[in-house]
Amino acid sequence: MIYLNDHLLDFDLNEALAELSEQRRQLALRYRHELGRRMCAAAYLLLCEGLRKEYGITEKPVFEFGEHGKPSIIGRPDIHFSLSHCREAAICVVSDRPVGIDVESVGRYSDTLARYTMNDRELEEIGRSDRPDIAFIRLWTMKEAVLKCTGEGIGRDLKNVLNQSPELTTVVSSDEKFVYSVCYAAANPV
Repeated sequence: MIYLNDHLLDFDLNEALAELSEQRRQLALRYRHELGRRMCAAAYLLLCEGLRKEYGITEKPVFEFGEHGKPSIIGRPDIHFSLSHCREAAICVVSDRPVGIDVESVGRYSDTLARYTMNDRELEEIGRSDRPDIAFIRLWTMKEAVLKCTGEGIGRDLKNVLNQSPELTTVVSSDEKFVYSVCYAAANPV
């Protein structure tokens, strides 16, 4: 299930920080600016909401991290999740199988960045679009969601990330200020 908060200025930051695990609070406080702290806190609180609704878990989750930094909940290898945030939104997905999610703000399109990260087919798709900024961010979030799902991290060859056909969903916000993509690993065969 996907949990989204696109009202990052509508909560009391001090109250939110008090609801975080010590581990997450320390991470949130490392952000120099208030918006960064809000994004970090909001993503974690969405995870807490998902754990409560889907698993009845009310304890504050503490994370351990895989080889490339992918978080998991200590003692709960059966629960998979992914967190992301940008200036406009924080997002979380909780699942019973490996999953990755990414949310990004729609910003100015950079042809240089696109050529560095996109393959020829993707560049053509962006070039045909009426909104190359949204087309680029849509593809970018898809790639990052795949890499977060696999736990590989962004060090992989970005141009070929989408060559397989993972289960991907992408949504452009109604105000076109952000885009998110979620990738689910293949379901286990029965």
